Amino acid sequence: MIFALAAALAIVVQDHTALRAAPRSSATELTTLWAGDVLELRGEGAGYLKVYDHRHERGGYVRSEATRSLALTEADAPALLAVLRFLRETPGSEALGISYGAAYLKAVPARALTAEPLDAIARMAERLADAASDSSTRRADIAAHLEVVEQLGVHMRSFERTGRMQLCYDGELYRRVLALPGAGAEDRAHAALALTRADCIDPSLGPVLRAALDEQRRDVLLGIADHDLDALTRSRLHARRAAVFASIAYAQARRREPPWPAAQRALTEILEVHPDELGEDRRAEYADAIVRVGAVRWAAVTPAAQAGPLILSDTSGEPGQTCVWMASAESIGEAQGLVVAVQPLESWRELWVFHPSAGRWTVDVLSPGLDDPEEGYVEFAGFAPRARRLLIVREVKSRGRFRRRFEELRLDDLALVRQASNPELLADFSRWQGLSWRRDTLALH
Repeated sequence: MIFALAAALAIVVQDHTALRAAPRSSATELTTLWAGDVLELRGEGAGYLKVYDHRHERGGYVRSEATRSLALTEADAPALLAVLRFLRETPGSEALGISYGAAYLKAVPARALTAEPLDAIARMAERLADAASDSSTRRADIAAHLEVVEQLGVHMRSFERTGRMQLCYDGELYRRVLALPGAGAEDRAHAALALTRADCIDPSLGPVLRAALDEQRRDVLLGIADHDLDALTRSRLHARRAAVFASIAYAQARRREPPWPAAQRALTEILEVHPDELGEDRRAEYADAIVRVGAVRWAAVTPAAQAGPLILSDTSGEPGQTCVWMASAESIGEAQGLVVAVQPLESWRELWVFHPSAGRWTVDVLSPGLDDPEEGYVEFAGFAPRARRLLIVREVKSRGRFRRRFEELRLDDLALVRQASNPELLADFSRWQGLSWRRDTLALH
């Protein structure tokens, strides 16, 4: 991290601080300074400081009460760390906290450096990036704070995801935490979780680069020991491993490599998660992992010989084409139809239904949702023979929220008859759901 070298420094502690051409309130405002900006002190008087602003490369005057003096000696390190600890949990103060953190890293001797300040600065950088990605956040303040921390050596990556810009911290200090001898288990685990976020993967990555990145994510997560972690962190770690192994399994299947070891590991990891330990704030991480593993769970099953009279066969296409999970192929009733799971995207699995309609056989595709593909799966759960109703479950992420629905569809035209958030609320679902589905599905977790 970079800090201006000067005999005397000050940190701006108030947003919208005016840098003026003269030491009076009526003087021309040269630019606006923000909390976290670092200034070189060159004099003072009449309630103003004469300063030089290296970020804007200009000198001027600021009100004394809008800044705090700063020293970077070893003796000043404890006081700087105290301020850093105070600011690291204060939303909206990320730029100021990062600036104090950078000052602390300059002041503390190498022998005394621990993971705590690195983790604190990285957390604030990550939180600032998340705020910048949130369309409901005040953009003017966030943009200015991003410029402040960029000057301090904190870098962000940006790309478009689902029609909006996503900003992510580049993770430099998290990687330093992982490499730091003596870093605590919780600090290492949090760094690993931050470095393996799925929403910080550029969607434009090609399959080769994406596969290499997933393998790196896997190695980072497997490098964290489960013991010595609190219950929340341990469950988060298992959920993240499950999601990463699900991605690896899907990519292996598209390359015609055996996907079942990675898929089985994904299932093992997701079953190690204790949802009650995650709390309300982290339940979305578990839901995300459930959907990703649910989409690929058929990769863990070896296809068995199909019993007639309806039999589905497949023909290999080019590497990277749609994954048909042949192990999922199942006849409906007395040769009244056939279903098979098809996964065209990493975390998006559809259900193809072969059934007679208007005197001829046809195939219809049931998708997890009607919106643009984000995350989701739909799966066959059973068949009510008298009513000729297909039992399915859909779980989908739409506009950042996860929804799960249990449905009864008419087999003839796949029209919706009933739906509920709980299968026990549907009489046919309760009676005719498949035993193997109930045993293996993740929709009931």
